Amino acid sequence: MSAQALGKKRPLCRQIYPLALGYCALLTILALILDGPARIWAGLPIILTSQSVLITDYVALGGVGAALVNSALVVLSSLVVLRLAGSEWNAGTVSTLGLLAGFSLFGKNFFNIWPIILGSLLSAKVRRLPFSSCVNTGLMATTLGPLVSFVCFSQNHPYHPILGLFLGVLIGFVVPPLSQGTFRIQGGMNLYNIGFACGLTAMVLMPVLHATGIDPTTVSIWSREYSHPLGAFAAGLCLFCLTAGLFFAGKPPKEIWTRYLALLKGSGRAPCDFLACHGGGAVLVNMGLNGLLCLGYLLLIGGDVSGPTLGCILTVMGFSAGGKHARNILPIMAGVALGGLTMQWNAADPASQMAALFGTTLAPIAGCFGAPAGILAGFLHGSVVLRTGGFVGGVNLYNNGFSGGLTALFLAPVLSAFFPRAAEKTDL
Repeated sequence: MSAQALGKKRPLCRQIYPLALGYCALLTILALILDGPARIWAGLPIILTSQSVLITDYVALGGVGAALVNSALVVLSSLVVLRLAGSEWNAGTVSTLGLLAGFSLFGKNFFNIWPIILGSLLSAKVRRLPFSSCVNTGLMATTLGPLVSFVCFSQNHPYHPILGLFLGVLIGFVVPPLSQGTFRIQGGMNLYNIGFACGLTAMVLMPVLHATGIDPTTVSIWSREYSHPLGAFAAGLCLFCLTAGLFFAGKPPKEIWTRYLALLKGSGRAPCDFLACHGGGAVLVNMGLNGLLCLGYLLLIGGDVSGPTLGCILTVMGFSAGGKHARNILPIMAGVALGGLTMQWNAADPASQMAALFGTTLAPIAGCFGAPAGILAGFLHGSVVLRTGGFVGGVNLYNNGFSGGLTALFLAPVLSAFFPRAAEKTDL
């Protein structure tokens, strides 16, 4: 990297890392306000030793305070790993942190992430690559953390703790190279590519585990009692991003807004870096507005702001740096809502709420082929995702990424055949 480019990176890192640390501190303060030290101390061991399969809302399981502190610990750990790996700050890193912040409210915890991170480090060493080249992939691969937890605490195998830790290392070892292959076959149309790669990994591992008597199944642990405070927290975070982007990004608000409007013209097709193309101010505005759209959708359908749906919002905000914006996520959400009106499932059901927000992994289809294609993708995804989780016993937290990959593999070639020029759109 040139000295000039390095000079541009350093100020950005000096701003972003303190903001991420401040976010962790904010979560801890909110946890203390809502729950208090005693309940947090009692709830954390419950979360850390839970089997964590989908859908396990940590807010319902261990209490809102313990869930928020666990999220803060996971994000803080990720920041340390990124620092030690020497990772450059880009849209992928922002997306990774948003993903980890969200999923640590319902499946990832301070225990089950470490074997997978270790495995990704070993994978880089064996392939003689710098860890920085695959650290984001390794952190995202913690989507299979529930498999580590379930096996470690299942009691269905004489060596279950050792086996659980070994599986975590194995997952971290194989997912980085596997994800490169799955990215190529999806053509950048599924933003949660790691979810697809980990879904395939789980589909291979689960039959073997089933043969040994280890057979996880999906659950439904869901909280509703903290919708108002968690919703207020999410709204406040969105407004902070919006305000910071417009007024504290070092550019006039009019210029930031012009850059945001330019961002809306992007297809969102991966790999996509809105941070490099449009700047931090426009990305912060995009994050704030996308988060508010997700909250608005939940209000419109009568949904809840639970641990999982707050996780959805944080994930969408993270990927607002790398592909998602209002024009390409709204058609997907509309398609899922349409499915809820016409199919034998309800858009307000817990899994369906998550499908609409996480289904925005298919935003590039709307960005490349237009809103009608996006509505169709959301409509199909809403039904597909309700069936795929059972295949792997709920151990792949990015089940929407796996389902989104299947939907993209089906739709993208068909749409490309009829609209070849649209299929060539890219933001690079």
